[in-house]
Amino acid sequence: MNIAQYIDHTQLAPNTTESDVLKLCKEGLEYGFRAICVAGTWVKFSKSQLAGSPVLLAAVLGFPHGNTTSSSKAFEAETYFRNGADELDMVINVGWMVSGRTKQIETELRLIRKAVPKAVLKLILETCYLNDDQKRLACQLAVETGWDYVKTSTGFGTTGATLADVRLMKEEVKNTMGIKASGGIRDYKTALKYLQEGATRIGTSSGPAIVAEGARFS
Repeated sequence: MNIAQYIDHTQLAPNTTESDVLKLCKEGLEYGFRAICVAGTWVKFSKSQLAGSPVLLAAVLGFPHGNTTSSSKAFEAETYFRNGADELDMVINVGWMVSGRTKQIETELRLIRKAVPKAVLKLILETCYLNDDQKRLACQLAVETGWDYVKTSTGFGTTGATLADVRLMKEEVKNTMGIKASGGIRDYKTALKYLQEGATRIGTSSGPAIVAEGARFS
């Protein structure tokens, strides 16, 4: 298995420097990751480093808490897509989800989809804060509003991805959209388990280590 093709290689620490992003881009090119994932301020720079390569560029919005306004999320989405991002990973408004404000979430998801109709959109559920019914509802809303992926976590919550959550998400979305497992996935065996449970992308800052370990098993 070429596991690199399933990995979104990520650098989202608040103290990320230009040299950190340059290293991320170089690793993306060297290992052939599916995408690299950066904060919005690094989109233009990253795009210039990836120019002419098949490595996709993802950016996060409403990150890491998801509680910015819908209009600000839409502005972020439009700006990052215009600056070269192929994919956008957005944090759901967790407070709305827990409060049962389903209509507001649906409206927000439709707004973002309309703002960037050609972008690949991934909805970060931040599953550590939701119960199973809320996770299922979030998945349903993502499907109904035309998003492309549901994603477990930001990596900044109380816990990251779990196999149980990926199984739940797979049960809910079936084959209608992709599933991205992220948060705490640092080795090949763990990444492989998530893929076997139904994940179609792995978000991690440990991409090179995972690929190197995978090569020893091939």
